[in-house]
Amino acid sequence: MTKGIKKMTIFDVILILIFAFVIVITIYPFLNVLAISFNNSMDTVKGGIYILPRKFTLANYQEIFKSSSKLPHAFVISVLRTVIGTVLGVISTAMLAFTISRTDYVFRKPVTVIFVLTMYVSGGLIPSYMLIRDLHLINKFAVYIIPGLISAYNVIVIRSFIDGLPYALQESAKIDGANDLTIFFKIVLPLCVPVIATISLFIAVGQWNSWYDTYLYAREKQSLSTLQYELMKVLQNSQQSSFVDNNTAAQLAKQNTVNPESIKMAITIVATVPILLVYPFVQKYFVTGMTLGAVKS
Repeated sequence: MTKGIKKMTIFDVILILIFAFVIVITIYPFLNVLAISFNNSMDTVKGGIYILPRKFTLANYQEIFKSSSKLPHAFVISVLRTVIGTVLGVISTAMLAFTISRTDYVFRKPVTVIFVLTMYVSGGLIPSYMLIRDLHLINKFAVYIIPGLISAYNVIVIRSFIDGLPYALQESAKIDGANDLTIFFKIVLPLCVPVIATISLFIAVGQWNSWYDTYLYAREKQSLSTLQYELMKVLQNSQQSSFVDNNTAAQLAKQNTVNPESIKMAITIVATVPILLVYPFVQKYFVTGMTLGAVKS
């Protein structure tokens, strides 16, 4: 009994050390980025910043908002595309997944195969651009929503989750006279909350972080510029200026500019925090949705 207690105690200690190590290596990168973003640029050049800023300052963030007056409007556009894109994307994906999950749907397997093939074979950037151009989506807000409305991976995940639900529920609803839309919205969708929350997080993060589609399809229209695109331009301008000036400490002090490394870290925090605040609300569904949605292929 004594040996057993001793072994359990050693095991618990080892387990605690392992979890502590995992927590440290997970949190440390974010704390390091946060510390550098709040640290004086001149001091950052010296290195040695870990989890706390050595010389606290808000100059890095002030430089970001000073460099681009379009950030507030770009933030609104990013929020709109994230909210609208997520809502429409989840509804469209879930309805398609529900359709191909139906055992009485004749083209269930061919449609599924076609969707799976799109995960491995892509037409490329040029055909995509030509398609979007022919659809007259260039320099329009819809270019942020329509091209990414359906994701084959998300469809498969939701369909697999629906396949795990008792089909008797749908049959009972049919007997009571419910049509397909009623079955989907009142029976299937409420039961799919875990996987819906998971897919919503995937789509929202993708929409929020996206900037390349702005560069390709909407850069000529300033009113459609997104936060990520504006932050990318701030970082690019900072790096170009640093390259011209050789990025020496003396020149930084002379010109009263900030270190591009500090700008990059501050931009990372500005871009990450808004979407990071959303995650705790869907975290409890995340593991459940991924686990149950991936049981079947």
